[in-house]
Parts: sequence; C-alpha cells; structure tokens
Amino acid sequence: MKNEKRVTVVGGGLAGCEAAWQLLRADIGVTLFEQRPQVMTPAHTGGRLAELVCSNSFRGDRLSTAPGLLKAEMRLLGSLVMEAAAASAVPAGQALAVDRESFSSYIETKLSSQQGFELIREEVTALPSGQPAILATGPLTAGAIADELAAKLGKEFLHFYDAIAPIVYADSIEEEIVFRASRHGKGEADYLNCPMNQEEYLSFLAALRSAEQYQVHEFEDEKFFEGCLPVEEMARRGDDVLRFGPLKPVGLIDPRSGERPYAVVQLRQDDLAAEHYNIVGFQTRMRQAEQKRVIRLIPGLQNAQFARMGQMHRNSFVNAPGLLEPTYQLRGEPMLFIAGQLSGVEGYIESASSGLACGLYMAQLLITGSVDPLPSTTAIGALGGYIANAEPKHFQPMNITFGLIDSEGLPRRPRLKRREAQAERALKAVRSWCERNGIVVEG
Repeated sequence: MKNEKRVTVVGGGLAGCEAAWQLLRADIGVTLFEQRPQVMTPAHTGGRLAELVCSNSFRGDRLSTAPGLLKAEMRLLGSLVMEAAAASAVPAGQALAVDRESFSSYIETKLSSQQGFELIREEVTALPSGQPAILATGPLTAGAIADELAAKLGKEFLHFYDAIAPIVYADSIEEEIVFRASRHGKGEADYLNCPMNQEEYLSFLAALRSAEQYQVHEFEDEKFFEGCLPVEEMARRGDDVLRFGPLKPVGLIDPRSGERPYAVVQLRQDDLAAEHYNIVGFQTRMRQAEQKRVIRLIPGLQNAQFARMGQMHRNSFVNAPGLLEPTYQLRGEPMLFIAGQLSGVEGYIESASSGLACGLYMAQLLITGSVDPLPSTTAIGALGGYIANAEPKHFQPMNITFGLIDSEGLPRRPRLKRREAQAERALKAVRSWCERNGIVVEG
C-alpha cells in the first residue's frame, strides 16, 4: 500500500464495512474495530461482520423505486454491500434478498484479504481522538462510548423501538395449504402465500390483540419506527390495517379456488438452501410462547417450527440536524464522521450508503484536504441532506424516498415520469461526480 494514511472505523456492520471498503479502494489503510463476539448485543446472534439482524431483504430493486435508485448509485460507486448481495441473492420477486450467512461471509472474506486492512475484535470504550475516524457502531450503541458521545454532543440520544420477524423451517410449512406466487404475477413465483378467509383473519386479529408482549421499561417512551411497526401494533390500530399492509391480498389469486383471499401472509426464502422462510412484515414483540400460539393460527403454519423467534430492541440515533454536516462529519470536528443508523438514516441500504459516503468523503479529505459531497439530486446526497437539515425537534430516522431527492425543474405529473426523470438525472450526476473526483465508475 503506497498511501501511509490510516483511518479508524468503529463498528463492523453494513456502514462500517462499506466505509472500510471505500477507503481501501482509495489506497488508505483501515483499522476496523468490532466488539462481537466478545461483547454481544441484544439483536445479534454471532460475530460475523455485516450480520443482518432483521430481514434478509434489501427491498425493491427496480429503478422506478427509491430503494432501487439508491442501490443503482451504490453499484456505480463500487459498493461492497451490493457486490456481496449479488453473490448471495435468493429468489424474492422484484426485491433483492440474500442468504444471511453467505452475505456476511463474502464481506468478511473480501475485506480480510485486502492489503492495509486490520480487524481488531474488541470493544471500543472511548471515542477516537486526534485521528481520522468513522463511528459506525449502529443503533444498539451502548455503554461508555454512548455516554461519551452524548456528553460530547451536548444532547441526549433519541430512540425508537424496532422489532424483528420470526423465521420458520421450510419443512414445517403445510405445502397443501400455501401457494407459490409473486404479487400480480410479476417475476418468478418467489413467495409462499398463506391464504386467509374473513373468519380466519378476524380470529387471527383477535389473537394478536390479546397476546402478551414484552414491555419497555417504565422510564422509557414507547416509540416505534412507523416504517417497521410490530404486527400487533398494526392490529391494534384497526381491523383493516394489516389487510392494507403486510397482509394485503391484492395481486394474489389462490390457484385452488381461483379467487383472491381475504388476507395473505407471505413467506420469503431466507437462505440459499431454501430451508428457512422469513414471515414478511411480521416484526413482533410478542413473548415467545405467544408467538408460537398466534403464528400457528395462520393457515399453512399450523405446525410451524421456528429457526428464529421474533424480538424487540431499542434503536438509538443522534439528533443529526445541527450536529452533522450533509457529509456525515461532526460539525466542528471534520475528521470524525458518524455513519449508519446511528447517524439517523433507517434501513439496510440507507445505512450501507451512508457508510459508502463516509468512506468516499474521508478519502477526499485525507487526499485533497476538502470534501466534494454528492449533490442533492442523487439519492445518496439527498439522505445526507435530510439528516443534516431536518427539523431537530421532531427528527426521526428516514428511509430513502423520491420526496427527499431534489426534483426541481422536472415534470410534476405523471408521478412515474417524474421518478424516471429523477433516476436518470441522479445516475448521470453520480457519473459526473466520479469523473470530477477521479473515481472509476463501476458497471
């Protein structure tokens, strides 16, 4: 490695690994600290880098969707996360989903093989001082480093509660009851569908509402991320909330009856061997015994055996507006970046994209002495702009949407045309940014 510069990255999740990769590509050495498996979190199960703790899905992959555009930008910028996802993809219709173990293994192997990369498996108890560093400790940041960061920022951490969906064994699914299909027949028939009639749905709804749940501590506010609500919370909000949400039957016809079910629970393949299936949209905080009782009311899952139970955990993040620049740099300390969900973005790809941006921007800072951020017409640039400029009093983490991306000068209607124009302009802007900064465009 010709460049003697070195950066400390704290946290081996998606954001930390992506940041490390971008720095290594710029010929900058990386020391990556990961506390697992010596110190575990409430949500992780092992010590692998880039472990996916919730869903195995990276959401929609079409360019007409904001997540699809974000992934396209990341691919142009040489994303390791996107490379690993392509190598470990499992069938998921028009979405991108991966085999968890293959995905994590790919990233850890690729990083570990790079010259200039050092992995230290120990807990970091103090913020890096006097050196370029990227803090990507994730939404479960706790202990001494969380206390020090809160004291440094002069603000308390914000938080919401997140929940994880259960995973069932494929051989415990009743094949004569479920049917295989993708919504509206688009793509391959990659989902298993558990059909419900009205009576079955209402009985299931009642069971959800009465199920015993894990409770938060009395001194903590019970706040949820609206984009990832526990299934029992959705049931509590009204009879039809689930039917218009994760259990919507639209675009699905049961081939045995020739009719659309009243409601449908979908199962998505979770590993390459197709031995595990994730219950789509079924984040839950029910107690484990209650999960088994309630989920076994779903047609086709009467005898379900669980590879993983659902659970709830607290997600913490900094109040980024006023604290972070659109480049994820801490204001007043340009050599300290905060990446991933700790910065206030929400979701796998959003977290990875923020790490990618931090790696690119840190490399610019060390090589040229300044940062040239991606413009607000791109999905990556728009996310950084959101966390830096949102209203601090009501700040909440955000998934990527077209509404965040600058659309000035583009047609307002029809919506699809505007999105296509936004995507085309965004990808062109990424290519121009790469050319201006001497970065090789991938693909």
